[in-house]
This record gives sequence, structure tokens and C-alpha cells, in this order.
Amino acid sequence: MEQEYVNEHIGKKIKDLRNRNGLTQQELADRTELTKGFISQLERGQVSPSIVTLLDLIECLGTTASEFFKEAEEEHIVFSEEGFFEKVDEVGNSIQWIVPTAQKYQMEPLLVVLKPHQSLEEDKPHDGEEFGYLISGRLKLYLGDKVYQVKSGESFYYPAKRKHRIENPGSRAAKFVWVSTPPTF
Repeated sequence: MEQEYVNEHIGKKIKDLRNRNGLTQQELADRTELTKGFISQLERGQVSPSIVTLLDLIECLGTTASEFFKEAEEEHIVFSEEGFFEKVDEVGNSIQWIVPTAQKYQMEPLLVVLKPHQSLEEDKPHDGEEFGYLISGRLKLYLGDKVYQVKSGESFYYPAKRKHRIENPGSRAAKFVWVSTPPTF
């Protein structure tokens, strides 16, 4: 790497960390016994710190050298069918995890195909919320003591604090997107 690029890269990371920690340039300078002018020049990539100075800055900013120099992994935004994980039960109902790494997020989206006259296992009350959108077919949503009819093109949304179950009362498969928070599967 060219020296100018390295200086700019280090300066940007220092500035980002300083801002994340809610520090002014003067506060960082005071903590590291450097001048505000040096911090300013450093953040703009105009100077190159010594290794000792850089390590001191990194420590004052609450991180480690290995974390500071670690390149961020590119965020995975689009998921294709090849990455989906599918579970098919003994009667042919299909649940696909359409975001394979959803457990690390706040929502867990599934694509479910429920065979005619079948239901998913009853879910006990839990924290969180659930949302569904029926792509095709019909569903019955059992929520506590109530039963709701869901038609193709309709959605449902509920807090999961009551027992709940989804059933396909129809004569053809029901296909729906189901999103729960927090991830439970």
C-alpha cells in the first residue's frame, strides 16, 4: 500500500473510533499526551504516527491492535435459494430458513409450505412477536382462545405471549412467509 493511503486509512479509523467513543480531538489529545493539532493532522492522513503512538491511541480508544487492523467483513445483504436451509417433516411440510445466519439478527424469516389439512406444532407463549404473509392457500391462526381465518394475500401479526398454532384447513398447500422475533428456530 502507498504511504498516503495507509495514513488516510489509519486516520479515518482513528476518527471513527474517536467519534464512536464520543470524544473530541482535544479529549483524545489529553488522554494520549499529544496535541490537538497532531490528532487533527492524523485524522486527515497528513501525518504518520510512530508505532508506540498508534498503539497508545488504539488503547485509549478502547480497542486492540488486532481489532483495529482487522478488515471488516462485507455485510451479507442478499441471500439466494442455494444458501437456504430446509427441513421437511414426515408428512411433507417444508420450513426453509431463508436467511441462513438469522440467529445473529433480531428477526428470523422463514418460508413455510404447509400441506393440506396439516398444522405446525403448537408454540408455547414466549417473548417476541410474529408476522406472516400468506402467499397462497388458506390458514387458520389459533392465538390463545381465538381462531383467525387468513386468506391468500393477507398478513398476520401478533405478540407471541399466548400459545399459538398455524393450520392449513384447505385442500391445497398453503405457502407463507413467517417472521419471528427474536429468532427461535
